[in-house]
Amino acid sequence: MPIATTNPATGQVLKTYEAMSDEQIDAAIERADLAFRQLRDTTIAQRARWLTAAADLLDAERDETARLMTTEMGKTYAAAKAEVTKCATACRFYAGNAPRMLADEPADAAAVKAKRAYVRYQPIGPVLAVMPWNFPLWQVMRFAAPALMAGNTGLLKHASNVPQTALYLEDLFRRAGFPEGAFTTLLVGSDAVDRILSDPRVRAATLTGSEPAGRSIAQIAGREIKKTVLELGGSDPFVVMPSADLDAAAEVATTARCQNNGQSCIAAKRFIVHTDVFDAFAEKFAARMAALRVGDPMDDGTDVGPLASERGRDEVHAQVADAVDQGATVLCGGEKPAGDGWYYPPTVVTDLRPEMRMWAEEVFGPVAGLYRVGSYDEAIAVANGTSFGLGSNAWTNDPAEQERFAVDLDAGNVFINGMTTSYPELPFGGVKNSGYGRELSAAGMREFCNTKTVWIGEGETGAGAGAHSE
Repeated sequence: MPIATTNPATGQVLKTYEAMSDEQIDAAIERADLAFRQLRDTTIAQRARWLTAAADLLDAERDETARLMTTEMGKTYAAAKAEVTKCATACRFYAGNAPRMLADEPADAAAVKAKRAYVRYQPIGPVLAVMPWNFPLWQVMRFAAPALMAGNTGLLKHASNVPQTALYLEDLFRRAGFPEGAFTTLLVGSDAVDRILSDPRVRAATLTGSEPAGRSIAQIAGREIKKTVLELGGSDPFVVMPSADLDAAAEVATTARCQNNGQSCIAAKRFIVHTDVFDAFAEKFAARMAALRVGDPMDDGTDVGPLASERGRDEVHAQVADAVDQGATVLCGGEKPAGDGWYYPPTVVTDLRPEMRMWAEEVFGPVAGLYRVGSYDEAIAVANGTSFGLGSNAWTNDPAEQERFAVDLDAGNVFINGMTTSYPELPFGGVKNSGYGRELSAAGMREFCNTKTVWIGEGETGAGAGAHSE
């Protein structure tokens, strides 16, 4: 795939880039390794000042940066501006909370026969980040902010269709004051990832992307015995029970399905509705979806812009067509529009069956599948009946059902009576084929730290751990 900016609203190629040579890659890794040796010896307070400076730059350059993202991958301008602001918020969160997250944790010294014992969190080195195009700034920032604050350095292999956003990120951290090489964008194709991750100076990797990409990264890292964090997408359930506020559920469902033009890993995709309220919810939901305005993502009145690529749009339509060919019913949308740009209308499909692709596959566009269920147990069975387990929603005002959903939904995130989203304060990640490890919060910062045990004794002979080892 060429490294290029192609405007999804027009299909026009605006700018192309040459992939880096092997020599350029080696030089970038060397700079990242040298920067790590410098960064790990700086104070948390100094790194916090640099990260706060990055937040200030993001705020000052919000409109320009948002316009760049919209041009490269088609999200609405309003959504792009919100993404820039969210990144600035995350920078300030880690700048303010890293001292607490990275502080030594005292242990019970007497219990371990020590004069003093504690856990220390230390950085491990350069980390390779392989990132997708759908949230081209936020996906990177939720790794970069905690990693840099911990004292690691970053090597970014971004998606090939957002090269200008990728280069902006490198420039952002440089201008904020981080040492040269602390964060480097590698303009390379996926064929270079094995070589980069196999380099002994690169100590770990994080990837947000497809299952095949995750398997490839995990295989390389396993061979090299290196830590990985994987976030591999999802087919998130949105369960609606009889006690739910249907108007609120339908309104949030529309946003949850069509945010980012429907191209979000944690977008609600499968709407599992109890039969007692199915017809009422379906009517409200389809009406709201049909009312969304599709158009130029730079227009303030646009709700849904184009999909990021022609191939992505064709895949979404193929999934809908497969369901229709096998008897599914389209309540709204479902037709691929003519004209320039890779647009697809908000679509609601019902009467789905297990043999249809939409039943369990992730649909990466503004397409919702409606599933009718007759009980709580059936709702859980359908919700958990995929290989994914990233986010999940449940709508119920029954306290007992709320507690059951929190336990029974097989996902890394459970949101009840609200839309699944990510916050710097909360861990983010999945289970099953949605990946492993966590981003954000203290958990995300510590993924790429050496959790080091420090045991200090009195110095007398035999003052170790005693007769038992390990």
